[in-house]
Amino acid sequence: MKIVYFTHSLRSCWNHGNAHFLRGVLSELVHRGHEVVSAEPHQEWSLNNLLRDHGDAGLEPFRTAYPELQDVIATYDDVDDALQVAEDADLVIVHEWNDPDLAAALGRTRKRGGRFELLFHDTHHRAVSAPEEMDEFDLSGFDGVLAFGEALSEVYRDRGWGGRVWTWHEAADTRRFHPPFEERTRRGLVWIGNWGDEERSREIVSYLLKPARSAGLPLDIYGVRYPGRVNRKLKRYGGTYHGWAPNAKAPEIFSEHLATVHVPRRFYTRMLPGIPTIRVFEALACGIPLICAPWSDSEELFRRGEDFLMAETPDAMTRQLGLLKNDAELRSALVKSGLERIRSAHSCAHRVDELMNIVSELGSEPERNAA
Repeated sequence: MKIVYFTHSLRSCWNHGNAHFLRGVLSELVHRGHEVVSAEPHQEWSLNNLLRDHGDAGLEPFRTAYPELQDVIATYDDVDDALQVAEDADLVIVHEWNDPDLAAALGRTRKRGGRFELLFHDTHHRAVSAPEEMDEFDLSGFDGVLAFGEALSEVYRDRGWGGRVWTWHEAADTRRFHPPFEERTRRGLVWIGNWGDEERSREIVSYLLKPARSAGLPLDIYGVRYPGRVNRKLKRYGGTYHGWAPNAKAPEIFSEHLATVHVPRRFYTRMLPGIPTIRVFEALACGIPLICAPWSDSEELFRRGEDFLMAETPDAMTRQLGLLKNDAELRSALVKSGLERIRSAHSCAHRVDELMNIVSELGSEPERNAA
């Protein structure tokens, strides 16, 4: 099968979390013998920022970790170029971080008899936080929607998609994200996450900076879009800011620390509850104990208290960090359970199985277009 995935970027993970999951899925598809194309615009915001900050060397971690993906990237200059990339595909998937004009053009091609199945992949909260932006997408020619959580699937069902939307969660690329082959000395707490658009700034202070200091745990911080005033705040709380970390280096970073913390963005606790970010899957896959600030695992993807710990308040976060700091048996139990959960249900191999089932379902039904 030839599969073309239209993404913002495969090469750059600079403030581009979809690249994490996409790399794992496309890698799995390549290993299964499918012909894979990652179609991306010639000029990319994420890639441009990465090259500005780190030069060509910033791409080396991706090249080293994903040699099988180096030849699957096809860049295009305009919509006409993009359509040529897709013309002989069996399956085309369009991520929501693309130009609406591209989605509309692919939809028109599908309506006119394009032989490929066409799916829209939504891995963001814009459907509820900025619906006017999502209204710019003409999806009438699409066969269905892949939504990265059941709460988001419900949004699309309410818009008339019905049985043409599938919940397709993110997952861990277990070929790369796994515990270290040899354990090393672990020290302190690590946070890998971007500061960004003030969507969780208060929560980072309340559930990460203050509790780490109170628990007496050194804190290492990796990410981008941290303004100067925030860097000064990190220092005041004793955190050490290291800047951008290539996602391919995350397993190594996790392996050096006792524990990590997940602080969800507010949209994933209030408007789209039940959706964890990719970092939850990746941390558990790497065998590092995880403590989460409050979020509702309404889909029961994980086992609270077994795969991870939940801190309902900042004080609870401080207490649980203290427990993890001093209880090696608790850390070991969390690691064992979290790994088992990832390996049994939440790897990119599982998601490819699910995708193949969706494609089979589409192929067994009459051609459908969204209303």
